[in-house]
Amino acid sequence: MKRPGNRHTSTRPLLGTALTLVALLASAIPAAASGSASSSASASTLTSASASASASAATLPRPVVTVAQGRLRGQVRDGAEEFLGVPYAAPPVGEARLRAPREPRRWDGVREADRQAPACVQFSPFGLADPSAVSEDCLYLDVYRPKGARTGARLPVILWIHGGAYTMGTGTQFGGRTMADLTDSVVVGINYRLGQLGYLALPELARENARRTGSFGLLDQVEALRWTRQNIAAFGGNPRNVTVSGQSAGSASVCGLLAAPSASGLFHRAVLQSGPCTLIGTPDSARAEGQGRDFAERAGCADPVTVAACLRAAPAAALVEAGRTLPTSGPASGDGLLPVDPAAAIGSGKWNKVPVIIGSTRSESRLFVALSQPRLTDEEYKAQILAGYGAAGPEVLARYPVSAYGTPYLALSAVMTDSSFACHTAWTAQLFASQVPTYAYEFDDPDSPTLAGAQVPGLDMSNAHSAELAYLHDFTAGDRPLSEVQAALATRMKRYWGAFARFGSPAVPGQTAWPTTGSGTVLSLNPASTRTSSSFAADHQCGFWRTQPTRPPL
Repeated sequence: MKRPGNRHTSTRPLLGTALTLVALLASAIPAAASGSASSSASASTLTSASASASASAATLPRPVVTVAQGRLRGQVRDGAEEFLGVPYAAPPVGEARLRAPREPRRWDGVREADRQAPACVQFSPFGLADPSAVSEDCLYLDVYRPKGARTGARLPVILWIHGGAYTMGTGTQFGGRTMADLTDSVVVGINYRLGQLGYLALPELARENARRTGSFGLLDQVEALRWTRQNIAAFGGNPRNVTVSGQSAGSASVCGLLAAPSASGLFHRAVLQSGPCTLIGTPDSARAEGQGRDFAERAGCADPVTVAACLRAAPAAALVEAGRTLPTSGPASGDGLLPVDPAAAIGSGKWNKVPVIIGSTRSESRLFVALSQPRLTDEEYKAQILAGYGAAGPEVLARYPVSAYGTPYLALSAVMTDSSFACHTAWTAQLFASQVPTYAYEFDDPDSPTLAGAQVPGLDMSNAHSAELAYLHDFTAGDRPLSEVQAALATRMKRYWGAFARFGSPAVPGQTAWPTTGSGTVLSLNPASTRTSSSFAADHQCGFWRTQPTRPPL
């Protein structure tokens, strides 16, 4: 089966379309990130009750569960129970750096699970505000469950994969207490290796693991799913009803899991937010190896004979520095983990078929334009369109005149949103819909918050990339709290997601019916009116963009 849309390539620059801005995905927290491999006591030792736990939580009876590695003591918080900083793999440090994940060690006694583990080493200049909370010892997850849930409850499980262009971010920013409590589900948030510590396609490294791959971050995600299948029943979850969910590069990771034979049977539903499989592709093994060689040389490890040992001995900060101007493209295809690009696998019908929710925000690219060209002039806008689209440039200007949008910033944002996220979401949804139950949405809150630190004075950044995150998670990186009306939308969204995780269909009594998208129907998630729409493709001019050449996927 062929994938929809025109997929032939062009060498023309597409004026910074979302394909070339993928390296900015979810990168709007401009605090200095550290490449330090600083360790945290909570990452490798048994700890006493966290000082961060609230006094009220400390007075409540603390739940204890038994997993394969030993006993865990969690805590009660905000109507849910949470087990934080749980190891799902052994620390990938020292000689374990740049190797496939291994099972975590067992422990004696009761491990305190009341404090989140460090984020993985950040490879982007946009990252975490607290660089001391970054470590190579980072393969941990957090589990949230409804208060009082017990082994055998067989609750639906939602496993969350954060975004960040494969170079930044952490699962600890996405709490699952409210989702667990509201939808009676078990929520799991994970970390996975980032940058070239997570994605480095060198044969000298690949030959050391059974999958012959350097996509260690994707291997981490598969390992987290395996750990979940083995242990989630202890928390009251159903290992035969796991939904894997992600946003941005996390959504692209879900695409990878859908196409990875080794992930078959580890999950049963999938949610893809702002990361359609036809947009964010994978480099083939030859291209990925070339990128890996360039990185190794930049890191001072050019000799193939010693490259693996050299990279394992290098300070983490040196690897981060080498990756500054050579960002990773994420997982590669053409190896034993990911035999073919996910979009090609889905188009061929050879993938891990499960029901799907897929969607995007109304104005995804406002974030990218705001961060890169906030004061674009009319002349600059026209020049970029004409240079980027060549013969099609005049038609693009006619379809997206500044006069129709008010400012060049909004016009360019519309061009980029439509040509990338919006239409590729529609095209990826078509691939899914011909094979499995598929539900498409568009998040559309014209007053939504954005990411903390990303605001540009005077620019409307509502509905931009990542805008929906605060509505689905206990999100710690939003720029402001939700209003009462927005909180009501957030509740409806969580209930849709929870119903999908439970039944494979987002059917919620008393809420707008969400039909499958076979006919192009999309659910518009708006605070004033959640409704179905059949005009998504027309609104984003996807008929026109289907005829335009695109650059090869990253």
